Amino acid sequence: MSTTRRATSMTLDAALLDEARALGLNISRAAEEGIRAQVRAERSRRWKEDNAADIAAYNKWIEENGVPLARFRKF
Repeated sequence: MSTTRRATSMTLDAALLDEARALGLNISRAAEEGIRAQVRAERSRRWKEDNAADIAAYNKWIEENGVPLARFRKF
């Protein structure tokens, strides 16, 4: 996957940065992976928050009516 990259400046914990360098880690890639994970987690949290009412309504419907097509389930 080809992506456009942009330089940025960050302030990091000195000891952590020193250890990462000593271990031969690619600091930019590690930071990018960490940011990607945080973005994914925040998107998920916001989706759940934005859709909480609909999810609750669906769960209530299931409680009252059962699982759709349950009679066809093999388990």
